[in-house]
Amino acid sequence: MKTKILFLFLISVLITFSYIGKGANNQKNDFNYEGPKYGKDSAKCVINLSLYREFYKQKNYDDAISPWRWIFLNCPLASENTYIHGINIVKYMYKKEKDPDIKEKLIDTLMMVYDQRIEYFGKQGYILGRKGVDLFNLRPTSFEEVNNILKKSIEIEKKKSKASVLNYYFKTTIELVGDKKADTSLIIDNYNKVIEIVEYNIKNNLKDSAYYKTKSNIENLFDPYATCENLINIYSKKFKENPKDIELLKKITMVLNKKECTESPLFFETTETLHKLQPSAESAFLMGKMCSAKKSYQKSADYLLEAIKLFEREEDKADSYLLLADIYKKLEQYPLARSYAYKAAKIRPDDGRPYLLIGDMYAASSKLCNKDELEEKSVYWVAVDKYIKAKDIDSSLESVANQKINIYIQHFPNNETVFFYNFKKGDSYTVGCWINETTTVR
Repeated sequence: MKTKILFLFLISVLITFSYIGKGANNQKNDFNYEGPKYGKDSAKCVINLSLYREFYKQKNYDDAISPWRWIFLNCPLASENTYIHGINIVKYMYKKEKDPDIKEKLIDTLMMVYDQRIEYFGKQGYILGRKGVDLFNLRPTSFEEVNNILKKSIEIEKKKSKASVLNYYFKTTIELVGDKKADTSLIIDNYNKVIEIVEYNIKNNLKDSAYYKTKSNIENLFDPYATCENLINIYSKKFKENPKDIELLKKITMVLNKKECTESPLFFETTETLHKLQPSAESAFLMGKMCSAKKSYQKSADYLLEAIKLFEREEDKADSYLLLADIYKKLEQYPLARSYAYKAAKIRPDDGRPYLLIGDMYAASSKLCNKDELEEKSVYWVAVDKYIKAKDIDSSLESVANQKINIYIQHFPNNETVFFYNFKKGDSYTVGCWINETTTVR
């Protein structure tokens, strides 16, 4: 079989050189093997190039190694596939080899293949990412070198960085801190860096599901270091040193909010400072959220309305609408609260929380809607209607909705009251007052 392959290959080479010899009126053509691309011995380069490719196609890596090595050393510009295929060939040799010393040398060879590909064909950021991931998998003790390689890759590729690169970069960051070669603050800084890129790709690169797994891996690695005490201690020093550094303020507010450390004075101060220096939808929303927690409801509402104006996408406004609904509910401005709840529900039709809020407002309205005994009790019918709606569209709320239903069905009008007002079970009934909704008598 090997002899047959070699014979066919030699025939094709002879035909190729015959074509070259004719020159086609001495004009350049696709078969011009002269120049630096094919090295000093172009004929030998072409022969070895074709030979290794033929063996490679057959997955006969043992026989592909020798001609591939010649190409790699003597005509490195011949084809980018020399390096793409070379990775697989060297990995095959590594897997097959038993001698630990030779295996280590093969890792060095693999690194050299990556470096030479960058030298002759560019794509530095992407190739460094591949190089770093392979080095960690084959030589995990070199985590410091891997971290430096992947750091450079991410600096070049930015939002185009591959999920595996981001994953191993953060993993080696943890290793550096664990080996006391870096401070814990590096974990937090690098977490901010990688999670931003991961979340960007989850949002915009929907075809690549690897980012979802990477996000989970990174969050799991980060959790032991992400206590509020740690974060606040580290960020308090950084904030004190650079109180007007906008990028730092963004990092602090993002991480503290994500890790639910929002009750700290640091979170309020950094968010307020950021909003003054660079108002944005996100900072306005956070200010609204914090003011609500401090029961400064009107101030909170003002910030949330500002956030709604600044958000460009409708789906980003839903949380602001929902928080506004909760604020006006607490202020007992029920019609306004309900209107914001419905706006949130329109944007997120599978979110049952707006209906829980409306149900709570209806149940609380018995003291407002009390022109007669039936109206006073009928508010619980429409309240339960909303709780049922909430759990029907959002199964995660089933338990809390059922608890509310079990409480308020005990306050339904009794049979005597329903009969007194000339209604019976199953009739349609419109609850008046500010509610003005039709329900079923039961």
